[in-house]
Amino acid sequence: MAFMEKPPAGKVLLDDTVPLTAAIEASQSLQSHTIVRRYSDFDLLNNSLQIAGLSLPLPPKKLIGNMDREFIAERQKGLQNYLNVITTNHILSNCELVKKFLDPNNYSANYTEIALQQVSMFFRSEPKWEVVEPLKDIGWRIRKKYFLMKIKNQPKERLVLSWADLGPDKYLSDKDFQCLIKLLPSCFHPYIYRVTFATANESSALLIRMFNEKGTLKDLIYKSKPKDPFLKKYCNPKKIQGLELQQIKTYGRQILEVLKFLHDKGFPYGHLHASNVMLDGDTCRLLDLENSLLGLPSLYRSYFSQFRKINTLESVDVHCFGHLLYEMTYGRPPDSVPVDSFPPAPSMAVVAVLESTLSCEACKNGMPTVSRLLQMPLFSDVLLTTSEKPQFKIPTKLKEALRIAKECIEKRLIEEQKQIHQHRRLTRAQSHHGSEEERKKRKILARKKSKRSALENSEEHSAKYNNSNNSGSGASSPLTSPSSPTPPSTSAALGLSKRCKERDICITSTSSTSTTTSSSLASCEHRGTCPALVSGCEWREPRGLAQLYPEFPKRNFEESQNL
Repeated sequence: MAFMEKPPAGKVLLDDTVPLTAAIEASQSLQSHTIVRRYSDFDLLNNSLQIAGLSLPLPPKKLIGNMDREFIAERQKGLQNYLNVITTNHILSNCELVKKFLDPNNYSANYTEIALQQVSMFFRSEPKWEVVEPLKDIGWRIRKKYFLMKIKNQPKERLVLSWADLGPDKYLSDKDFQCLIKLLPSCFHPYIYRVTFATANESSALLIRMFNEKGTLKDLIYKSKPKDPFLKKYCNPKKIQGLELQQIKTYGRQILEVLKFLHDKGFPYGHLHASNVMLDGDTCRLLDLENSLLGLPSLYRSYFSQFRKINTLESVDVHCFGHLLYEMTYGRPPDSVPVDSFPPAPSMAVVAVLESTLSCEACKNGMPTVSRLLQMPLFSDVLLTTSEKPQFKIPTKLKEALRIAKECIEKRLIEEQKQIHQHRRLTRAQSHHGSEEERKKRKILARKKSKRSALENSEEHSAKYNNSNNSGSGASSPLTSPSSPTPPSTSAALGLSKRCKERDICITSTSSTSTTTSSSLASCEHRGTCPALVSGCEWREPRGLAQLYPEFPKRNFEESQNL
């Protein structure tokens, strides 16, 4: 695609900071996309990541017996652990190698080649520039490439050209976007790194700055060379050591001053980290102001998108400043955010600032303002001496366009935070209900409910039985007359029923149903036996029927007991 060519319609602008997770599972229907990888693909990825200097737990290769079921299950666990280690590492999870391995459909393009095509088209209209060499992978962004440049009439002077594609937060119109990009070289501030040249089209932007041999603030902290690949410089530093207290105070104050300047101008930033701070002697200068215009996501987006109180670009800058201050203090980024406890620091004033930006309470309740940080003891006594007067004139029309774009960026962030919060609640609920303790509780409740329903059914059956017994006794004892005496068996049963009520005789039903009880009752009445001694009932009267009714045949009583 030519440099001035419009992007194709329907182009998807991806957020490269969205974290990817991977799970090795059996072949089945899944909602997420499925990729097929052989062990050789894992081995190739592992070899490519060796530049990071990390010891990654890739399971060893096996030539004999590699089709055994037990070995395959063991290897699956090993590969899952390998992917977990990669995806939980903030630097590795954002690199192009891992993205292409886990999501080849969205990361199949060769962005270095695309950048070269764009830069070549640019040089046709600007012949005074010349490419010295590509600076391969010196940054973490997948769609941002760097080239070492020189001016033809000044061959010893080195510059850096950066080319970047559009991101998902690009809400400016093409006209406003190009005007603001071309306005960046006119920005003068003692703590902003000067842009030498800037241009843009509808799909990308190209900027040129002076090359600094000392590198960025991150290069100072990690003792690395600016031209080395990002993975090699920062993944596994040889020595972890923070800066001195005076450096922390001075650099921190300078960075806060430039953030306050941008906030007062209404210019959105949101991309503060140690690699975006250039060192020029003892002065820190901010880089990559164009990122927010391009709509690129922040390096720390996967962190602050977890907290719903960090929902403005000003609060994002303050939170990112907390990450930067932690890295300056301890020589490494925090293991996780929020930070529960901070290691010993050169001063308690440093810990106070860190707690106000990275602690659990701060992430839950919201960030302080930049003005509030400048008033804290760590930075309030720092004296800055600079003769350069800040200058950055933005036309009123472009200020309004920036305000609208800033609101759209914050709206997308709030929507993403809402989705993450809902997903987290759902995951927590599923995990809670699937725990072993909850399963045991549900089993106990089910047993209690079953026993309760059984007891209720038993009482209901007993009541039905008593009702049928009373109605049956009334039906079998018609009005007597001298010519129709009551049969002995019927009169005995009737008398037994009355006496049972008077003497509190307990008859407990176990598992018989009403149908069985009725048929047993009919059978007992037909045989002339006691209706209380039916199948499924328990007789608990200590006195026998012979004692209650001497006329009741003993043989019938014994037969009833046998039944």
